[in-house]
Parts: sequence; C-alpha cells; structure tokens
Amino acid sequence: QVRLVESGGGSVQAGGSLRLSCAASGIIFSIHDMGWYRQAPGKQRELVAIIRSGGTSNYADSVKGRFTISRDNAKNTVHLQMNSLKPEDTAVYYCNAVFLNRSDWGQGTQVTVSS
Repeated sequence: QVRLVESGGGSVQAGGSLRLSCAASGIIFSIHDMGWYRQAPGKQRELVAIIRSGGTSNYADSVKGRFTISRDNAKNTVHLQMNSLKPEDTAVYYCNAVFLNRSDWGQGTQVTVSS
C-alpha cells in the first residue's frame, strides 16, 4: 500500500521559511518522480516543484529562486525548502509520486503565510 505522509506545514509571517517533508512507503522511491503541488481556496491545484528520478528538477515561475526541492533516496523522503514566503503561497501543499501511468498523493499539509 502506497503512503505519502507530508509534514512541516504551519503558519509563518511573510518573509519567513518553512521546510516541508514527504515520507514515502510502499513504493520503490528511487524510480519515482516526486512533486509538490499546492491548492489555495477557490483555485485549482498547481505544480510547485518536481524532482525526477534522475535528479533534475523544475519549478513554477512563482517560486523560482525561493523554493528548493530535494530528495533523499536512502530515506524515501522528498523535501521542499520554502524561503521568502509570501501571503500568496498560502495553500494546502500535496506530495505526489509518479511512475509510468500511476500517480499517488499525500493527504496534504497546510501552509499559511500572514502579511
């Protein structure tokens, strides 16, 4: 059974930092592309960052230079370091694991940034 468990969300003031983590189990972690998505109230879920099995990464334009995605294949964990947070970063952040045509999601963690 695939499990993706996010942690590290919370409330922070604008300009602050948070580090999200996603612990994966039930999958061969190293062969999965891992991503972070977010969904703000009334908006569609959007890709924040992705790190592929080979280590390459991509970011949404809105977070480039502020967020960093990383993975630890030995610990089956993917992280999202979020710096210089803005109120518009407020959302539920979801971890995603993709391999071929299978996509699995975590339950999400709330990030709230106050001005």
